[in-house]
Amino acid sequence: MARRAKSREQDKATDAVSIAHLDRLAGPAPVLGIDHLHAGYGRMEVVRDLSLRVAKGKSLCLVGPNGAGKSTVLNALYGFARIFSGTITLAGRDITKLEPSDKLKVARLGYVLQKDSVFPDMTVEENLWMGGYLLERASLAKEAAERVFEHYPKLQARRREKARVLSGGERRLLEISRALVMDPEMLLIDEPSIGLEPRAIDMIFDTLRELRDGRGKTLLLVEQNARKGLSFADIGYVLVGGRLVKAGTGQELLDDPDIGRLFLGG
Repeated sequence: MARRAKSREQDKATDAVSIAHLDRLAGPAPVLGIDHLHAGYGRMEVVRDLSLRVAKGKSLCLVGPNGAGKSTVLNALYGFARIFSGTITLAGRDITKLEPSDKLKVARLGYVLQKDSVFPDMTVEENLWMGGYLLERASLAKEAAERVFEHYPKLQARRREKARVLSGGERRLLEISRALVMDPEMLLIDEPSIGLEPRAIDMIFDTLRELRDGRGKTLLLVEQNARKGLSFADIGYVLVGGRLVKAGTGQELLDDPDIGRLFLGG
C-alpha cells in the first residue's frame, strides 16, 4: 500500500515542463537539444515526449525512480535504443540517425556505460588503447593514452598492471579515461557512483567536476544517488514513467520539498 501511495504521489508530483522553461535553464545556444523524443526497445516505448537542453561546458543530471527511463535516454542518444520519433541535435547537427561509431568519431559524443566495461585481463594502458579503436592508426591511440596518463597519475602508476586488480573507483576512473581517448566534446555517464564506497564516489565526482570546469566538457549523467547527482549538476531533470516531470537547477531541485520527500529520503 505504501509503495502504491508513493507511486500515485510521484505521478501527480509535478506539472508538465515547458520547452520555454528548459530553454531558460540551459541559456542561449544549447550544445545538445532533444525535441519530443519517444524511444525504447523493440515495440516497447519507454521514454515519452522528452525534450532536453544542455549548454556547452555544463552538466545535466537525470534522476527519478527505477524504471523511469533515465538510462534509455542515454541509450537513445548514443544509438543503443530505438527512436520512434523526435530529433536530437548536437552542436547544431542532427545526429538522430547516426550510428554509434559516428556519434563518437564524427559528433564527438562519448559514453561511459553503467556496467563494468573494463577488460580485466588487459593492462590499464591496453584498456586505454581500446578507447581509440576508431582512430586511423594504433600509434594515435597510444599517443592519446599518454595524454590521459598525464591527467591521471593514479592510472599512470598502474599502467602495466592487469585491470582486474584495480579497486572499484579506479576501474570507474579507467572507464571515464578510456572514453576521453577520442577527445569527445560531450560525455554521457550512466550511474557514475554505482557500487562504489563513499570515498571513491567523491573521487569520481571530483574527476567529473574537473572535466566540466577545468576542461570545458559537457556532461549528461544518470545518477541513482539523487542527492549526490543534483549537488554536482548545473541542471537536474526528474523523470517518472518515461516523462519529464520537473526541471530546475540542481540546487532548486534539492530544495524542492516534493523532490526531497519522493527521491531524497526526506
